[in-house]
Amino acid sequence: MASESLTTTDYIQHHLQNLVYGRHPDGTWGFALSPQEAADMGFWAIHVDSMGWSIGLGLVFCWLFHKAAKKATSGVPGAFQNFIEFVIEFVNNTVKDSFHGRSQLVGPLALTIFVWVFLMNLMDLLPVDLIPYSAQLFGQYVLGMDPHEVYFKIVPTTDINVTAGLALGVFVLMIYYGFKIKGVGYVREFVFHPFNHWIFIPVNLFMEVVGLLARPFSLALRLFGNMFAGEMIFILIATMYSAGLLLGIFGGFLQMGWAIFHILIITLQAFIFMVLTVVYLSMSHQDH
Repeated sequence: MASESLTTTDYIQHHLQNLVYGRHPDGTWGFALSPQEAADMGFWAIHVDSMGWSIGLGLVFCWLFHKAAKKATSGVPGAFQNFIEFVIEFVNNTVKDSFHGRSQLVGPLALTIFVWVFLMNLMDLLPVDLIPYSAQLFGQYVLGMDPHEVYFKIVPTTDINVTAGLALGVFVLMIYYGFKIKGVGYVREFVFHPFNHWIFIPVNLFMEVVGLLARPFSLALRLFGNMFAGEMIFILIATMYSAGLLLGIFGGFLQMGWAIFHILIITLQAFIFMVLTVVYLSMSHQDH
């Protein structure tokens, strides 16, 4: 993808642009062929690549755990069953330490979030040009498109829409359990906490609402920011391959070193997202 017709800036911008489908200003529907066209499509445009990869990786998660469940044995387990059991036990212990209510949903939800976010983050370890360049070839030779007009991102968590969607789902559960467990008392927390007097109701509302909204924002932006920064470093290192043999070799070592370090980052970000989700739901279950 880093061809002579693309400058370094063009190369970076091309990698950061999603495959967007939506309504053009003239009323027709189709894919955006430039970042400006994607911006003109507005809020209701769909990031096809992020949507496709996130759903696909979710199905991979379901298939892997379904396969492990079908082949589970009470005898000597195989390596795959050992690994799945280790993941489940790890998540289960984390939930026990962080969640202090009673719910049959929180455990499976935590497992789903951890594995799903980890799989989406894991796509960041693939070579930055591998799948996007394949998409360009498909667009050029099969669809007859200009390869520079074919955009394709493969890391869903580098898209703020994906991380915000995950955080919004957690936020809805927080509100739901708040009312389910506490009833009207959930509203009283906003008007009579931390100052238990009617004269401080406006102050309490402001503080509590800001604190409540900060939770989904922190979930979405933390995951997006860390994964976007990691992907950007991979892209910047990849630009060194077109700068000569010595810089290309040096870039290869940098890429390998950053990929090894990034394994820790993608795991840690999935873990943090899961833990914060469990903690926020635990707070919704606490009846002050």
